[in-house]
Amino acid sequence: MKTTLSFDDWGTPVSSSASIGASINSTTQPVSHNVDSQTYVATGSTMAAVDPEQKRVVNGQADINQLAPFKYPWAWSFFLNANRNHWTPLEISMAQDVHDYQHKLTPAERHVFENVLAYLTTSDILAMRNIGLAVMEKMSAPELQIYQARQVYEEALHTWTYQHCIETLGIDQREIYNRYRVVPEIHGKIALANRRLQGVLQSGRPLTDRDALHEFAMAYLFFAAVFEGCWFYNGFSPIFALQRRGLMKGAAEQLQYIMRDEVLHCAFGIRVVRQLLDEENLTLDPQALRQMWDEAEAAEMAYAGYILREPILGYNAGLHVEQFRYVANRRARQVGLTEPFPGAENVLPWLDEQANLRKEKNFFETRVTEYQTGGALVW
Repeated sequence: MKTTLSFDDWGTPVSSSASIGASINSTTQPVSHNVDSQTYVATGSTMAAVDPEQKRVVNGQADINQLAPFKYPWAWSFFLNANRNHWTPLEISMAQDVHDYQHKLTPAERHVFENVLAYLTTSDILAMRNIGLAVMEKMSAPELQIYQARQVYEEALHTWTYQHCIETLGIDQREIYNRYRVVPEIHGKIALANRRLQGVLQSGRPLTDRDALHEFAMAYLFFAAVFEGCWFYNGFSPIFALQRRGLMKGAAEQLQYIMRDEVLHCAFGIRVVRQLLDEENLTLDPQALRQMWDEAEAAEMAYAGYILREPILGYNAGLHVEQFRYVANRRARQVGLTEPFPGAENVLPWLDEQANLRKEKNFFETRVTEYQTGGALVW
């Protein structure tokens, strides 16, 4: 009995009305390479045209493979804007940093520099896994996924950058990459983030379940507003404090490029959270929010107390923690939430300037590393 193949909506071969036994038997016969093309014509597998209004952040019913028409044109703008900040760590000279690290940094400054790197090396891998494994596959609009694909690449690029700094400066890789495991104050921040990540990865519940949806929204908010929006944004400031005194300028310039990426990551994540809450008519539990901010503050206080156990010129643990609170208030307002730390002050007014890097190079002395096209980035 001859079996005619047809295909489902995703192009997967399915048997015809012929019996299963006949289908099995047909596979034992020699295969002809001159099969009539009509044999493979899909029957009855056409799909309705996509209505972009059917798209949703999660639980959407539109075709995940069809990019346009956009429902979220702002997501596509994020993707285009991210590509304007293209760079690699090899473009920035680290020669002066090697001299600074070996001959100019005090023991306290070297302690700060090394432990900031120790934290960042693991953090960006966590951020990459969060977007690549826990978030992207739950997005049901391709314009959201495409920016997040770029974000995954950027987190890998940031990890390369830290590795490049560590290798160039001759820091013991076995020791510094293990600090997040053996230093409690660094481990605390990593463990807190990993708990959020694992909660989403291992839940196994569809996001049509309201409890699972709330857990996902809280995890996404944590990574966007706390992990990248506060811990990363504020976390580079000890290195920028060295840069402001003419030290470790190459490493700081690398972090300026990373910071520009992180600003976009944070802004995109907050925009997605707001869209998600609106579409799903979801209200975040105030107690869960309070716990999130309190845990984040406690972890940041312990971390600052360790990396800045001895203050360095122009920077100390108190400034670091107060700036965290100030930035946390900003992130909460951006989401439309109550400020978690009322009255926190902007004690590092120069920090925002680091995201607005404008490089002017002498063409005859160095390669041009200003990759922007079409003017400054739009945040």
